[in-house]
This record gives sequence, C-alpha cells and structure tokens, in this order.
Amino acid sequence: MNPSKESSPTIAVPANSHLTVCMLASGSKGNAILVADQQTRVLFDAGLSGIEIERRCKSRGFHPDQLDAIVVSHEHSDHIQGVGVLARRFGLPVHISKKTGRTAGSMLGKIADIRFFECGNPFMVNNWTLSPFSISHDAEDPAGFTIHNNGMKIGIATDLGVVTAMVRERLKACQILILEANHDPEMLINGPYPWPLKQRIQSRTGHLSNEASRELVSALKHNGLQHVVLAHLSETNNTPEKALQEVGLALKDCNTQLHVATQDVCAEIVQIWGPRV
Repeated sequence: MNPSKESSPTIAVPANSHLTVCMLASGSKGNAILVADQQTRVLFDAGLSGIEIERRCKSRGFHPDQLDAIVVSHEHSDHIQGVGVLARRFGLPVHISKKTGRTAGSMLGKIADIRFFECGNPFMVNNWTLSPFSISHDAEDPAGFTIHNNGMKIGIATDLGVVTAMVRERLKACQILILEANHDPEMLINGPYPWPLKQRIQSRTGHLSNEASRELVSALKHNGLQHVVLAHLSETNNTPEKALQEVGLALKDCNTQLHVATQDVCAEIVQIWGPRV
C-alpha cells in the first residue's frame, strides 16, 4: 500500500503474462492509462500533451508508435488534450462515442481513423473485448470500460459522481480495478474551492469520495481481485495517505494489493497472469 514511485520497472511484458497496466498520469491536470499484452497496446485517455505522454511512455521502456489504439472516456480536456496529436503523429485509430466525439469537436482536430462505440455494446481491439458502460458524470456521454482477454478482466471507472447498479454489475469479477477516489469529504468542505465547485464535486455527476470508493471496493472484492488502483485523486482535497487508509479498510482481510496513482509521475506497473497453456 505504497504511493506511486518514479523508480518503478519498465513496462516490458513477460512472456507468460497477459495484461500489464501503467497509470501514466491521473488527476485533474491530465489522465492516461496504458494497458498492454504481447500483441495489443491501448491508451485509455490522453489528457496530457502529446510530448509529455510520449516522454512518460518512454520512461517505462515503451514508445507510442507501438500503440494499437486510443480509447476515450469523455470529452473533458484532462482526458483528451493529447488524443488528436498522438493519433495524427502515430497513425492511431481513436475509439470514442458519437456524442463525445461531436462534443469534443475542435479539441480533437482532424482524425483520419475514428471509430464510434455505444455504451452497452462491446467492441474489439485485436483480440481484446472492450465493453463500455455509462457512468454518471457531467459530460455528454461518459463511459467506464472493462477489458476482457483470455479469461482476464480489468475494470476502469475514474470519473463518476455516484455508483449505480450498472457500475457494480459491470465491474464484477475483475482482476484489476482502476477506481476513482477523488476527495476526502472533510478536506473538500473545509478547503479553498468556491461553494458551487464543492457542490459539483459532491453531486451525482461529480466525483467519488474516498468513502464511496471504499464502499464500491467492499462490494466488488473477491478472491481473484489482485490489484486495486486508486485514481483521479484531488491534489487539493485529498492525499494518497488518506485514500489508501480509507479504501484499505475494505481490503484488510484480503490479499489484494492497493495502489494509488498520482498526477506528476507514472504509477507503479501492475500485471496479471492468465492461465498457462
């Protein structure tokens, strides 16, 4: 249960592993998640500049020209800032919902290969099945995702104000969960944000608190859950220590490893192994 460290190993994928995850950045200034196996490499969101995402990828022994696709969760700038640049520079397809693509518009620029998905309808990237599902956030058509490959499952839900029954159902039986733990309620209420912004963050279309994240983890934990990564922590209204302590209460009787992703450095790399063949 340690905060992320810049000294984490590179993202080389061992021969017998199936899925590798690296949080390149997580927070209100920019978000990007790299998921890879031996054949497929996908970037979920690209909320930093193209140059910075390229730098962070290279710091983990990876180059963006190895990517197979970019998948976009919603149109907020901290999730799409670098999407258009990376897509054009490396000739990458971009998977995005029609509503999100229409709303993002000029923020993305011209993309040669854009592929639309609908929440509720799975789509393929190489041999992976990606299943987008609707989440509650103040965006046009925000999505969480599950990634399925060879019996392995990863769940991503990082910008949502409330945990719906659909979210709980879609995130069942994951080996890795990447979940929002945005704020400590007391820090938020007593902090410097103006009251309308505090209300927005606490609303059903805002962001999950540490306590809400703990409740979700408690509902989703199972013997096969290997890693939980806490994401989108507020630098003003939370600390890694508070998030780890609160969410850790849900895992105190488990062997699940708990991690926290931060804004300024790549998080430690986590991996799950599929069945040997």
